[in-house]
Amino acid sequence: MSRLILSQVLLLVEAIAIVALYQVFSAFECRQTDLFFVCRGIRLGMVLGLCLAAGLALLLFFKPMLRQSFVERSETPGPLARGWGVLHITGLGMIAAPTLLLSQDQLVEFAAFFLFALALGGSIALVGAALWLMPSSDWRALFKDHARLLVPTIAIALLIPSMAWLIGLAWNWFESLQLATFFSVAIVLAILGNDVFLNLDVQTIGIQDFFVEVAESCSGIEGLALTTAFMAIYALMMKDDLRMGRFWLIVWPAALLLSFILNVIRISVLILIGTYISPDLAVNGFHSFAGWLSFTLLALLILTIVNVLPGLSSTPKSTRAKDHLPLTHDRAAAFIVPFLAFMLSGLFVHTFSQTPEVWYGVQVAAMGVAVWIFRRPILALTRDFDLIAIGTGTVVGLGWIITAEPAEPYASLAGFGAFGLTIWVVLRVIGTAVLVPLVEELFFRGYLFSLIDDGSLIRRGLAILVTTAGFAALHSRPIAAAVAGLIFAAVLLRRVRVFDAIVAHAVANALIAAAALATRQWSLI
Repeated sequence: MSRLILSQVLLLVEAIAIVALYQVFSAFECRQTDLFFVCRGIRLGMVLGLCLAAGLALLLFFKPMLRQSFVERSETPGPLARGWGVLHITGLGMIAAPTLLLSQDQLVEFAAFFLFALALGGSIALVGAALWLMPSSDWRALFKDHARLLVPTIAIALLIPSMAWLIGLAWNWFESLQLATFFSVAIVLAILGNDVFLNLDVQTIGIQDFFVEVAESCSGIEGLALTTAFMAIYALMMKDDLRMGRFWLIVWPAALLLSFILNVIRISVLILIGTYISPDLAVNGFHSFAGWLSFTLLALLILTIVNVLPGLSSTPKSTRAKDHLPLTHDRAAAFIVPFLAFMLSGLFVHTFSQTPEVWYGVQVAAMGVAVWIFRRPILALTRDFDLIAIGTGTVVGLGWIITAEPAEPYASLAGFGAFGLTIWVVLRVIGTAVLVPLVEELFFRGYLFSLIDDGSLIRRGLAILVTTAGFAALHSRPIAAAVAGLIFAAVLLRRVRVFDAIVAHAVANALIAAAALATRQWSLI
């Protein structure tokens, strides 16, 4: 399942990066231009893509036959796969270029060029990714073989935004639902000790000087629509094995209630962030990430739980197929999931805080849980400690320390007491010296490198280039990180053991952590 898993992970990381680029690190709003409807149309396209991807993910997760067919067709790259991969990267470049090259004022001034680049780049990236995974002939054959499942799933997924809009019209008719949302948010805020301002005439709620208007787009209707649509897809897939009465009369109302609760929490947290932390962070950070993405993840989580609930399946548990190894024993998943946990937790921290370094423990916890879950395949990698790997790591660590420029200590740590600072330092050292080397090497030198490298000179050179570039992009000092990445690749290739690269990276980071601890220059790591 290597190419399938890789494509899913990369597309998820790319989608999150694009959202972060334009929602967290950019203040651009569609209302600032004369092309409002064009801008909103592009946003709708992104929402449709998210819904479609989630619907297909459900199919692949719950339908082993479709998943196996997908894997068989995608496992062998087509003759033009490399070119399609380049096209995909080109599309991503077109998406990112405007916000990297233009100021906020220029984005508004050249809105037509900016939006055209977004639309064209997104289309190119999508086509490139699809044809990199498998040729168009295989896509057609796959669709033909599984049309009975794919057609209704795609139709329902693409109708989700329209469902949200139609239900949004009804939002104005059902005053009781509106009152329930407003007063629930008010109760949550009041329990936390706030004086709440509530104006139902203009649908506004807030505390102190920060107020939000609960308009149609943030009313929670999207969550109800997403939950209902994904449950419909699930029911379609499992119609031969699902007790429909129990599913729709018990599980569906419970899922809608959870969606409603999530929306109340989302609005409450948005107001708290805007009041006590930063209005910009609330509007451009949390608000952007806590909408469609959070409701989609909630719907997928609900269905994952539903799949294991007793009493919903008409097939006895003892007779269900058990021909697959548990996911926790899967080597590819063990190489990818901890890195994904590292990236997502970092994005979470940057979304909710303007001082993300303070919350480094969140990333440590996320990585630690993921590594523990996949401990079996990870422990199977352990070998004898190679002295050359240790020595190489020492050289990399010393080089990183020597070439570092002096930097100011984190001002955000000044408010920590002695105990709090000690806990933060311990977590920082554990994360830097143990978890980060393990997680990064599993993904870059363990998974991605082996996926590209086939032993030939060209493919091996490409593997070194891609993994080094990706590794460098994660660090604030990309040149130094690129050099380190090249060295770790050489350590890997010496005995073809990813454990050696992990050891070298861990030794380097341990030295850097020791230097940071001695000098209190945490910017070293």
